[in-house]
Amino acid sequence: MSKRKTVLAFIDWYRPGYKAGGTITAFGNFVDYLEDDIDFKIVTRNIDYADHQPYASIPPGKWVKSSNSSCYYMSQSEVSIKNIKNIIANTDYDFLYVNGMFSPFFSILPVLFSKGKNTIVNPHGMLSTQAFSVKPLKKKMFLSVFNALKIYKNTTFHAANEEEAVMISDRVKRSKAVKIANQFPRKLKNISIKNSSKNNPIRLINVARISIEKGTLIMIEALSVFKTEVVLDIFGPVYDHEYWEKCQIAIQHLPNHITVNYKGVVESELVLDTLKAYDFFILLSEGENFGHSILEALSVGCPVIISDKTPWTNLKSKGIGWDLNVKDINRISDVFSEISNMSQEDYNHMVNQSFSFAQRFSEDQELLNQNKNLFLITH
Repeated sequence: MSKRKTVLAFIDWYRPGYKAGGTITAFGNFVDYLEDDIDFKIVTRNIDYADHQPYASIPPGKWVKSSNSSCYYMSQSEVSIKNIKNIIANTDYDFLYVNGMFSPFFSILPVLFSKGKNTIVNPHGMLSTQAFSVKPLKKKMFLSVFNALKIYKNTTFHAANEEEAVMISDRVKRSKAVKIANQFPRKLKNISIKNSSKNNPIRLINVARISIEKGTLIMIEALSVFKTEVVLDIFGPVYDHEYWEKCQIAIQHLPNHITVNYKGVVESELVLDTLKAYDFFILLSEGENFGHSILEALSVGCPVIISDKTPWTNLKSKGIGWDLNVKDINRISDVFSEISNMSQEDYNHMVNQSFSFAQRFSEDQELLNQNKNLFLITH
């Protein structure tokens, strides 16, 4: 990239927040990898998802330097049509980068006020079939209006992979382009591999929001086929309290040799060290656009047990875990038996393979080039 570009970005919740999950992680990693070449000016809220208190040490309503980027944290009283319009009108930028699709102030208005001028929208999986299982009518009505008015005709969409590119093309009837650039992992600075000694009993970890699409209940119920003693610790915010009540009932009905603990929310900077204490990461979700927690587990050498609805596939042949059909309880039972009976030597091999796999992924120069190429101006 010859000339250093300025990117004005909008996102509902951003660092130091972490409770909104994957979108914060994905965009934060995006900034970490590209901010040596790009000046990011990031507009966000001064509060974390579902919190009531703003960030104590961050002044709202002004640009704040953060590493090589700048952030503008809007208080709730500042979040308005007028202020979003003024920020766009009064900020010099080469590209406008929008995270998400359906947020009125941080996704919809930026697209409308930019009038498509070098605008990139990253849906972050919000156009997937899984995402449309929540409030489908409202989302379909929104897209039908935007398609009819050709709002996205001058907008480029950023897809993480070919599958997401197809979903975007199916739902957005007219756009300037759909560019594919996979998501970045967390920057692996001085990351060390976990201790490869297996715990007794085996310890499993789940790091994800507690919700139906993350398969929390399916995961808990699947544990019932475990023949040996096992401990599962769950980390993540409760998005649906009624659903969590069902999960708690399922936990109470598990056999006595199976222990499930809810550990609350783990802060982003503590995730990697937390993962190191466990033997396997488990996530039987309905689907993942990327699955940052999966790669983060692998990055410390923690093999994974995940659903087959993520971009991470053929894990068994790679020696780093299993990707399973969550409806195939016999296959899940076989995997649980396999990890229960796994020798220390075989487990050591999986730990090393997982760590090496994540290292190779994080150092992929083509991944960096794909993302930089999002900001090449084409006419």
